[in-house]
Amino acid sequence: MANVLSTDKQVGIVGALCEGSSIRSIERTTGVHRDTIMRLGVKVGKGCTALMDAKMRNLDCHRLEMDELWGYVGKKEKHVRPGDDPQFGNVWTFCAIDADTKLVPAFRVGSDRDAKTATAFMLDVADRMKNRVQISTDGLAAYVEAIDWAFGRNVDYGQIIKVYGTEESVEAQRRYSAPKITSSEKKAIFGRPDFDLISTSYVERLNATTRLHMKRLARLTYAFSKKRENFEAAIGLHFAYYNFVKRHNTLRCTPAMAAGIEPSFWSVGELLEAAA
Repeated sequence: MANVLSTDKQVGIVGALCEGSSIRSIERTTGVHRDTIMRLGVKVGKGCTALMDAKMRNLDCHRLEMDELWGYVGKKEKHVRPGDDPQFGNVWTFCAIDADTKLVPAFRVGSDRDAKTATAFMLDVADRMKNRVQISTDGLAAYVEAIDWAFGRNVDYGQIIKVYGTEESVEAQRRYSAPKITSSEKKAIFGRPDFDLISTSYVERLNATTRLHMKRLARLTYAFSKKRENFEAAIGLHFAYYNFVKRHNTLRCTPAMAAGIEPSFWSVGELLEAAA
């Protein structure tokens, strides 16, 4: 790849991908063929996943929030037919955020929102922590067994269960909008979680940021992934950019700086070099 594109061109392409530009729009503005852009994105995305795996170790996190993002590869699950590529259909991205530093220490892409994927995700998260943490999730049942298995109940875990009203609007623009929340309930599952801190607000805001910068995860989009490999690489690229490069408006620094992992901002060029 380095023999084909100059470093400046690669930095420009990767920066545009991270900011949510589509493959074809980058092709139009840079003159680089979309297949080359895709190959570069997949290569750098895989490197970013490995980079995060190496950097996110022995973390001093105290309050984690977790949630899942829905997406799809190839076609939506309801359109999958016998004989289609087995990688087609739903994909669920489990992610965690540290409520204090806004760091994303881990993520996991799976085909289902089930106990198997949740357990693999929780084992990964637990392996990166150096102290006891408080965890908040929604009411997904798979989390209970997964957290029990990964942390051995050496954790303060609480759930916030939200009850939604009935959406009576028939307007097309409301089709993908969640109904209004009518009530919510907090429950302690393991340990002694602080009830005032049981929340999923930060991770839900992270989901909005992720959808904004990754059009393949937007509610209504033509920019869906055609291959699972491409989807996972895009997720890795996004979260590495979020952790190391993008300035967080509340923190006034990057999450990696707030967590003490890095002393300064990274440029896209530095991210590209670290992911090589």
